Amino acid sequence: MTRPNSLPLAGIRVLDFTRALAGPFCTMILGDLGADVIKVEPTGGDMIRQWGPFDRGTSAYYLSGNRNKRGIAVNFRDPRALDLLRELAGHCDVVVENFRPGAMEAMGLGHEALSALYPRLIYASVSGFGSTGPAGGRPGFDQIAQGYAGLMSVTGTPESGPVRVGVAIGDLAAGMWCAIGVLAAIAERGPTTRGRRVETSLLAGLVGLMSVQAQRYLSLDEVPGLAGNTHPVISPYGVFQTADGPLNIAPATAEMWKRLCAVLDLQHLVDDPRYATNALRIERRIELKATIEARLKERTRAEWTQELLAADIPAGPINTLADVFADEQVVHAKLVEEVQHTELGTLRQVGNPISFDGRLGGTIRRAPPVLGEHTCEVLREHGYAQGDLDALLRNGVIVQHACGAGA
Repeated sequence: MTRPNSLPLAGIRVLDFTRALAGPFCTMILGDLGADVIKVEPTGGDMIRQWGPFDRGTSAYYLSGNRNKRGIAVNFRDPRALDLLRELAGHCDVVVENFRPGAMEAMGLGHEALSALYPRLIYASVSGFGSTGPAGGRPGFDQIAQGYAGLMSVTGTPESGPVRVGVAIGDLAAGMWCAIGVLAAIAERGPTTRGRRVETSLLAGLVGLMSVQAQRYLSLDEVPGLAGNTHPVISPYGVFQTADGPLNIAPATAEMWKRLCAVLDLQHLVDDPRYATNALRIERRIELKATIEARLKERTRAEWTQELLAADIPAGPINTLADVFADEQVVHAKLVEEVQHTELGTLRQVGNPISFDGRLGGTIRRAPPVLGEHTCEVLREHGYAQGDLDALLRNGVIVQHACGAGA
């Protein structure tokens, strides 16, 4: 395991008011990089705890986005809890929230209120559509954002129609963009500079990922359509059928195209004027794909993958997750780590994909907390005496899970 004080964000404390996925993914990244993340939940828990599937009663969705955090639980309806949280913010470098715009302000925990008290505080927010504008304030849900941002309009086939990406990419992208913004604000702040207000949204995050598809429209007025498994601007490039199933092949350059023809014993295509340039190959991509697949179907995916890679042509299988986690390269990169969970025991999780100084793995220091696991521990660190904690617990202002009652 990587020691926390050897990580880039060691010494940075984050007060995490996030829930569901976009915000928690942001704060999990900060935790992976060494920050001390204090996840604040209502006494009923983050709503994502109710989302299946469940591992012995614990949400896999929750587990996927909340490692490397400590957890406290408070009664948001009690003014004493809000006072407590306001005080905690003063001991932190960063506050992150993804409530619907206006909710934090209503609790007296908005940016203006906290920055007036703590000018060096970095305050980060993730919303569905932003906090201003005609759609500002709308609730944010991943699939709505995928459609709204145009991502679904280029994902899928003419037969399938628009298709959502198979993970909550709108939530995840917004969380990553927010983490990048927080990192920039931390780098800028130094010892004297005021903290920044960092904002992003599911909509902005996805539009920011539209890349060449967006540029096609902005530069050429082209409205890209459903591309299926073919590359929008390179041919041949995409999924091709072999004797035993689909294979991804990505000959992205003219030289790779020539080498592909040689491997497939289709050298005559190189001199065929119908396929002389990438633009011409795109125009005839359907007939070209049929020609290539006729040859590929003579042998298996494994056989073709070996030959293509030997010719320095990118190629690879379309793995299931069972295939992924059995793959030698994934195992070598230590992308799956084990951590001890308070209720579940040994828990396997996907680790952070960033490595520092060649060190692989060791990114997970804490399992996702059970509800209220570290409430008393955190408050004690901030000066609360045991008598104060007992009174808060007795009056339902805070909740402490039994596992950490003596912490």
